[in-house]
Amino acid sequence: MASVFRSEEMSLMQLFLQVEAAYCCVAELGDLGLVQFRDLNANVNSFQRKFVNEVRRCESLERILRFLENEMEDVVEIVKLETYPETPLPREMIDMETVLEKLEAELLEANQNQQTLKQNFLELMELKHLLKKTQDFFEAETNLPDDFFSEDTSGLLELRTTPSAAAAKFTAGVIKRERMIPFERLLWRACRGNIYLRYTEMDTPLEDPVTVGTQVKKNVFIIFYQGEQLKQKIKKICDGFRATVYPCPESATERREMLDGVNTRIEDLNTVITQTESHRQRLLHEAAANMWSWEIKVKKIKAIYHILNCCNIDVTQQCVIAEIWFPVADAGRIKRALHQGMERSGSTITPILTTIHTRMAPPTFNRTNKFTAGFQNIVDAYGVGNYREMNPAPYTIITFPFLFAVMFGDCGHGAVMLGFALWMVINEESLLAQKSTNEIWNTFFSGRYLILLMGIFSMYTGFIYNDCFSKSFNIFGSSWHIIPMFKNNTWNKEVLLDNTVLQLDPAVPGVYSGNPYPFGIDPIWNIASNKLTFLNSYKMKMSVVIGIVHMIFGVILSLFNHIYFKKYINIILQFIPEMIFIICLFGYLVFMIIFKWCHFDVHSSQSAPSILIHFINMFLFNYSDASNAPLYLHQKEVQSFLVIFALIAVPWMLLIKPFILRANHQKAQRMVRDVGHARGFRVAKAKLRHQTSRSFNFGDTFVHQAIHTIEYCLGCISNTASYLRLWALSLAHAQLSEVLWTMVMHNGLNNSSWVGLIVVFIIFAAFAVLTVAILLVMEGLSAFLHALRLHWVEFQNKFYVGAGYKFSPFSFKHIIDGTAED
Repeated sequence: MASVFRSEEMSLMQLFLQVEAAYCCVAELGDLGLVQFRDLNANVNSFQRKFVNEVRRCESLERILRFLENEMEDVVEIVKLETYPETPLPREMIDMETVLEKLEAELLEANQNQQTLKQNFLELMELKHLLKKTQDFFEAETNLPDDFFSEDTSGLLELRTTPSAAAAKFTAGVIKRERMIPFERLLWRACRGNIYLRYTEMDTPLEDPVTVGTQVKKNVFIIFYQGEQLKQKIKKICDGFRATVYPCPESATERREMLDGVNTRIEDLNTVITQTESHRQRLLHEAAANMWSWEIKVKKIKAIYHILNCCNIDVTQQCVIAEIWFPVADAGRIKRALHQGMERSGSTITPILTTIHTRMAPPTFNRTNKFTAGFQNIVDAYGVGNYREMNPAPYTIITFPFLFAVMFGDCGHGAVMLGFALWMVINEESLLAQKSTNEIWNTFFSGRYLILLMGIFSMYTGFIYNDCFSKSFNIFGSSWHIIPMFKNNTWNKEVLLDNTVLQLDPAVPGVYSGNPYPFGIDPIWNIASNKLTFLNSYKMKMSVVIGIVHMIFGVILSLFNHIYFKKYINIILQFIPEMIFIICLFGYLVFMIIFKWCHFDVHSSQSAPSILIHFINMFLFNYSDASNAPLYLHQKEVQSFLVIFALIAVPWMLLIKPFILRANHQKAQRMVRDVGHARGFRVAKAKLRHQTSRSFNFGDTFVHQAIHTIEYCLGCISNTASYLRLWALSLAHAQLSEVLWTMVMHNGLNNSSWVGLIVVFIIFAAFAVLTVAILLVMEGLSAFLHALRLHWVEFQNKFYVGAGYKFSPFSFKHIIDGTAED
C-alpha cells in the first residue's frame, strides 16, 4: 500500500548470464517488462558493439516487411492475431530471413515482369490507336496542295504547299496531350513551316505502367515532310518531347494487316498480365497471413540484440554481464523469468544476481492502472519525482477535479461532460481497438477517467452554487417569503408600481424562516439584483479557505518526506517554522472567515466587521479603528501573539540550519583527524572520510537557505492570492452561461405561437453549439490549465522536488505499441 503514496523501492543488481542463455533470458525479461537495463557501453560506437551484425540483419528484415506492407496497402488486409507470438529463437531468425528474402525476390520479379508487360501493352495500345487514326488521316487527305514548299505566313502549320504524293514522307507517333501545343510550335519554327502536321486525341486514356493507377491522356500525330534533314530534325524534336514514334506502313492494306496482328498480340498480352497479377496476388495473400506475426517477431529480436549490445562480455567470451534496475517487490518474478529463459535455452548454468551498492539515484517507478495513469501523467508532466519522495498523484485524483469544478461548477455543463466521459469509459475496449493516430482524440481518450471525475465534481459544485445553465433549482423551497411583506402593508400595489427593485426585510416576521437553504445557495438569489455582490463575497472567501487548506496539506506532506529520508533536522528547522508561519497568519485568516460565517446571521450581518481591515490592522498593530468592531474578546492579544510568533519563525528557518550544518561538518572533520592519529582504525578513518567527502561550503548553504526562506514566506502570500483564480474563473463561467441563456435560449422561449415550436428547435441548436464550443471546450480548457497551475506551483512546491528520472523498463509490449521510452 505504501507504493501508492511513494515510488516503488528499486534495486540495482549485476546479472551474469551464460552466452548461450543470454538471448532467451533477455526475451523472458522483455515479456515481463519490469527490468531497466543500464547501458554499460555508452562510450562505445554503435558500429563497434558485439551484436551489431544481428541488429543490421533485423533492420534488413524490417526493410523487407515495409516493402511487403506497401505492396499490400489497399489490396490485401493484414491478419492480426489476438495475442502476440512468442519470441523466436536465434536459429528461427535464419528461417525467417530465408522466407522473407525469397518472398521479396519473387515479388520484385513479379512486379518487374508486370511492369514490362504493361509497358508492352501500352505500346501496343498506342500502336493500335495510331494505325486507326493514320488511316483516317490518309482517307481525309488523299492529295496534298501543290504549293507545299512555298513560304507560309498566314497561320501556324496550315497546309499551303505540297509535293507530289509519291515524293512526301511521314512520321507517326504518340505524345502526351499537355505537350502537344509546345511540340507543334517547335516543329513549325525548327522546320520553318516545311512540314504538314495532323493530330487527334485518343478516345480513351491509358494506364501508366510506372505509376500504377494513373491514367495518361495522349494524342496521335502524323508529320509529312520531304528530305533527310527534316527527318533528322523531327526525330530530335520527338526525342526531346518524349514522343513515341512507331513504324507505320504506307499502304492501307499493310496497315490493316498490321492492325490485325496488333489486336491479336493485345489479347495474348492481356491473358499473360492477368496470370501475372494472379500470381502476385497469391504471393501477397500468403504473406498477409503471417505479416503481423513477422513484424512482431522482428521487433522482439531487434530489441533483444539492442539490449545485449548494452551489456558487457567477459574476457573468456562465455558470460554476459548486465546491470539492471527493478522493483524490489518483483524480485521473485524476475528470478522465475530468468529461470524460464535458462530452461528454454537448454543451459544448465543458473543466472546469477548480485546486489550493487551505489550512490546513483535509482529511477522513479509509480505503479498505475488505467484509472490512475492520467493523474500520474499530470504530475510527471511537471517533473518526475525524486526516488521515494511523496507522490502527489493519489491526492491529485480528488483535488484536481475538485479545484476544476470550483471554477467550472454548473450542473448542466457537468452533466454533458460526464456523459461524454461515460461514453468513452463504456466503449473503451472498442475505441482502443481502433488504434487512432489522431493526437487530439488520443489526449481526450487517455484522460477519460479524469474527465469523468471532473464532470461528477462539476455537478456537485453546480448543486452547491445552485446553478444549471445559469438557472437555479428550487428543490427544498426558498427560506425567503414575499407574502409577509404584503400582510403588514409594507408592500402594496402602489409600491409595486413605483419601484422596479424591492428589498426583503428579514426583520419582518415570516419573511425569513430562520433556517438556511438545506443544500447550496438559496434559489432566491437567482432573481436578486445584488446576486453578484453576494456570490462574489462567498466565492472569494471560499477560494481563500480552499487555497490555504490545500497549501497547509502540502506542507504536512513534506513532514513525511523528512521522516522517511531521516532528515530530522529539517523537521525542527524547516517543517515546524513553516507550519507556524502559515498557520499563524493564513490559518488565522481561515479562522476569521469561518468565525464570521458562523457568528453573524441574517439579522446581525449588517453590523459584521470587515475581515480585510482586521487582517491589515493585524500586521500594523493598529486597533484604534472604532468603526470596525472586533470579532471576539481579546482579539488584540491573540493577533499580536500570532504575528510575533510568525515573525520568529522567519529567522528560525533562515539562520539556525546553516550554522548547525557547519558545526556538524566541523565535528566530522575533527573526528577524522582524531582517528587518523590512532593505530588500528584505518577502516573507521576511511568510513568517516567517505561520509565527509562531499565538500561543504557555508556560503552556498546560507544563500540556499535564504532563498528557500524568502521564497516560502513570499510564496505563502502570492500563492494565497493565486488561489483567487478559483473565484475569478467561477464568476466568468457563471456570467458567460447567463449571457448565453439570456441572449440566445431566452429568445426562443418567448414566442408562444405555433411558429415558436420551429424557432425553438433552431435556437436550441445554436445554444447547444455555443455551449459546447465556448463553455465546455474553451472554458473547460481554461479551468483545466488553471487547476494544473495550482497543483504544479501552489501545492507541489511545498514538498515535491520533481528532479528524478522515470523508470523505463525493457518491455516488448511498450516497444510494439510504440510507447517505449527512448
